[in-house]
Amino acid sequence: MDLDRSARVWGAIKTAAHDDGTSPTLLHAVRACAAALTAVGAGVALTRNGGLWEPLVASSPEATELDELQFTLGEGPSDDAVANGTPVLESDLSGFGAGRRWPAFAAGATERDVGAAFAFPVGVGAARVGVLTVYRRERGPLSAELLQDALVYADAVLVLALDDRSGISTDADQLIAAAFSARRAEVHQAAGVVAAQLAISVTDALARLRAHAYSSGLSLQEVAAETMAGHLRLETDERETGSQHAELDQEEDS
Repeated sequence: MDLDRSARVWGAIKTAAHDDGTSPTLLHAVRACAAALTAVGAGVALTRNGGLWEPLVASSPEATELDELQFTLGEGPSDDAVANGTPVLESDLSGFGAGRRWPAFAAGATERDVGAAFAFPVGVGAARVGVLTVYRRERGPLSAELLQDALVYADAVLVLALDDRSGISTDADQLIAAAFSARRAEVHQAAGVVAAQLAISVTDALARLRAHAYSSGLSLQEVAAETMAGHLRLETDERETGSQHAELDQEEDS
């Protein structure tokens, strides 16, 4: 991930939050994303119950309506992105390909004067949180620069969704660092270990690792390393305070 691009994206999210006098949230992320990509709107849907997804928040009434339309019809780019775990980039919703792939949604979007839709899975490794979908009035693909921006916004949504799940709030600098470390292999492995230990999903395990890093003052990478070394075992999840209790197993040299 490009550090300058990440800082720019998080700066836009922070500005949107500052205008509301709050900490960054998913709503601020989709608003900033829609503005950056000159879109009609952007929406986030979260996965539930083994892969089913539900619209959660959108930047505009148009985006809300389009997310709900996909959810109601059970077809569309968001649905495919969640199912396949890869971005779905549809540059012409009025074209033959879109019409054959999603006949009802493509027709509905075209009736609403929306020409293109781009859906980006939100997740890392086995932890799939949901999907970020961007709707544009004009037809045509995203430029390389805008596509890279959209991918960073999807990473930002991942971090904000995990923090929302854990009930914690961090400042912009910490969020940028979290977006980088959330993609490191050791963090993925540690989430798998915690998931197996506590019989929870990998997504919930990653959220617990993030919450413990926040409450302990350690970096996510340090928490992952301690977990993989067997020195740290997460035991409980206190969502009310956003804190974690952990049992440290100290190893003594013989």
